[in-house]
Amino acid sequence: MESYSQRAMANPGVRLAELLAALSKATDLGMGHPLDTALSTCVVATRLGRALGAGDDELRDIYLLALLRYIGCNAETHAMSEAFGDELALRGEFASIDPGDFAQVGALSRRYLRQEGVDVPAMMHESFSGHCEVGQRLATRMGLPDSLIVCLGQLYERWDGKGQPRGLRGDDVARPVLVVTLAENAVVWSHLGGADAAVQTVRDRAGAAYDKTLADCFCDSAETILAGIDEEPTWQAVLDLEPGAQPRLDGAQLDACCEAIADFADIKSPYLLGHSSGVAGLATAAGARAGLPAADVADLRRAALVHDLGRVGVSAGIWGKPGPLSERELEKVRLHPYYSERVLARPDGLETLGRLASQHHERMNGSGYHRGTGGQSLAPAARILAAADAYHAMTEPRPHRQALTAGAAEEELRREARAGRLDGDAVHAVLAAAGHHVQAVKRERPAGLSRREVEVLRLLARGLPNREIAAQLYVAPDTVKRHVQHIYDKTGLATRAGATLFAMENALL
Repeated sequence: MESYSQRAMANPGVRLAELLAALSKATDLGMGHPLDTALSTCVVATRLGRALGAGDDELRDIYLLALLRYIGCNAETHAMSEAFGDELALRGEFASIDPGDFAQVGALSRRYLRQEGVDVPAMMHESFSGHCEVGQRLATRMGLPDSLIVCLGQLYERWDGKGQPRGLRGDDVARPVLVVTLAENAVVWSHLGGADAAVQTVRDRAGAAYDKTLADCFCDSAETILAGIDEEPTWQAVLDLEPGAQPRLDGAQLDACCEAIADFADIKSPYLLGHSSGVAGLATAAGARAGLPAADVADLRRAALVHDLGRVGVSAGIWGKPGPLSERELEKVRLHPYYSERVLARPDGLETLGRLASQHHERMNGSGYHRGTGGQSLAPAARILAAADAYHAMTEPRPHRQALTAGAAEEELRREARAGRLDGDAVHAVLAAAGHHVQAVKRERPAGLSRREVEVLRLLARGLPNREIAAQLYVAPDTVKRHVQHIYDKTGLATRAGATLFAMENALL
């Protein structure tokens, strides 16, 4: 595998820092933190590292750790929700207390505890250990530096030896771990009470959570280190601060990261394990059977891998509830595609995947969520993703039902198509990919136009400019431009008027 620095090649891929910054938004959701807490922590930690005179390698670890600190946060959430209820609310409050103050930890735990006989210290140890181990494995799969992997194994260690999971003390704790812990404390308290509260908190925890040298350095330069932390654009500030090489991900590296993100999302609940990778495999095979271009199939696979990333923002107690969901719980569930889209809203290379991923619960008749769009607004890849997600979910057990047999899932999927909720062609492709016997259907379109090109042609014929067509179909304007050129090339025409007449002649409107 290439080293971290070797990836700083000039290629058009997504920057690694951009992907990790996006993923940090998902961990904010999973920890019950305000969005951009991790981005702000990264800014503060990197500035503090520079003030301390950290070398390039150590500064790189500080930067990456601040973004990825909670990549293991979905571990043990099912057990937490059973013991404490809404683990997101608990975690949100936990961020403001000192984990080394056992009286504070005990009081907060008792306020949320809903099961008798829970050994809270043992559960905390199991949870923190799981966070570290899962984080290390996911980061390894993403090709991140070995020194960072070491730091991820010490997430909750403290200078005074009262941390988790091994009770390391003093200089045995990697300095990036202590720097990032201090930075997060400062960000949380800066949001709660301003810079003065942040400085006071750091002074109070000096010699305990982190050594006094770090605390003194921060307090002496707090005004500079915290400058602009409550202002936008935090995203760009993080990217501008990236130390050293700025590697970009090639296709294989992006695939590996998406595969890791899929497991990050699915470990949220025992009922979801393997769901995202299963949907991705099914959707990929269905997309190829449906004749999608290779590039579209690659994007479909990646979008399928990350489609449930937004589940992290909904309590594990809801995903594991055995009975009917309340209206409030249903509304939270309906938000998870929106969260997926928002997490991946930047940069452009991820925004395309996020937009497609967010449509996995949309339906052709507009009855889906989160937008309630349908029909021509759903690209062929989105229709396939929706059908693949529905079929795969049916064949998995859920807290309120047993897994359906393959035959029962097939009939249910066909019923959804007959009702106009799922696209018939997409259902056909998904069932064939799943191994069901389906009768081959060949649909000829004039001039060899693809289904998507016909949809573009219909809107083009009605006078919509490319930008409006793109907005209606949820694609980029450049994608529409390519479709229009393909339409002209295939039909032998060169004007909108000619294409409009072609559409009329062939009853495409």
